[in-house]
Amino acid sequence: MTGPDHTVIQLTDTHLSGGGDLMHGMMDTTRNLRKVLDHLDAWEGSVDAIIVSGDLADAGSPEAYRTLRTMLEPTAARLGATLCYAMGNHDDRAGFRIGLDLSRNGSTDLGAPYDAVHHIGGLRIVVLDSTTPGRHDGSLEDVQLDWLAKVLEDRAPRGTLLVMHHPPVRSPVATVDFLRLTDPSALESVIAGSDVRMILCGHAHYTGASAISGIPVWIGPPLSYRTDPVPPQGRHRAGVGFGFSRIDLFGESAVATSVDVVGVEDVYSEPQSVALERLWSLTPNAN
Repeated sequence: MTGPDHTVIQLTDTHLSGGGDLMHGMMDTTRNLRKVLDHLDAWEGSVDAIIVSGDLADAGSPEAYRTLRTMLEPTAARLGATLCYAMGNHDDRAGFRIGLDLSRNGSTDLGAPYDAVHHIGGLRIVVLDSTTPGRHDGSLEDVQLDWLAKVLEDRAPRGTLLVMHHPPVRSPVATVDFLRLTDPSALESVIAGSDVRMILCGHAHYTGASAISGIPVWIGPPLSYRTDPVPPQGRHRAGVGFGFSRIDLFGESAVATSVDVVGVEDVYSEPQSVALERLWSLTPNAN
C-alpha cells in the first residue's frame, strides 16, 4: 500500500490578535492554533507544505503576524514543510509582508496584492490575493489573472494547488454568499484545462466543497469559530469549533480531509500496523 505523493496541511482564518485579545470576547484564537500545532507535532507524517489561507490576523496587526510566524516555524521545521501564506479580508498587506518577512516573495510594494508561487518537489502552489483593501468581498484584478495564466502555461510535474481566501462558488449562507469572490467566470476561463488539482479557500468559517471548471474547490474549516450553515429560521449564528485540513495528492487526484480538534475523544487508539493486519486478514487479496 503506497501513500500519497504529496501531503499539505491547510490552516485558515486563524484571526490572531496582536495583544492576545479574545475574539468576540470569548474565542482565544492563539490557544486554538496552539492546540492544532500540538496535534501536528504528535503526528509523524510527511508534510510538504503548511498553507495558511487568509485572515491570519483579526485586525492586521504586525504583532499578530509575528506571533503566527513564531508559532508556526518550529512545527514547519520539524515536519520539513514549506510555509505558504495567503491574504484574507481581515489582513493588512503591509503588516502581512512585514510581520511575516515576505519581502522575498511577490511584489516589494507593501500595498500591492500578495501573489506568490512555491515549487515543492514537482508540486506547484500558487497563492492569489483575492482581497480589496477596505472591502470584505473578494475580487481578482485583470493583471493578477494575466499573471496566473502565464504561470499556468507550463504544467508542473505533479500539478498545481491554487490558494485564495475567497471561495469562487456560491454559498447557502446568505452572508457568505454576499462576500464571496465576484466574477468567478474570469478565474474559470484561466484555469480551465490547466494542471490545477484543487482550489483551497477559507473565509466561510465552515467546511465545504464545490467545483468550477471541473476543478474541486475546498473550503477549509476555520481555526477561530464556525458559522452555522443550518441555523434557526431567520438567524445568523456562529459557534465554538475549529480544525484544519489535510490535503493529499495521489497521482492526478487530490483528496481533502477535515480534521476537527475541539471535543476529540478517543473511541479507539491502537498501532496502525495492528489495524492494517486485522483488515488484511478480513479482506483477502486486497492491495
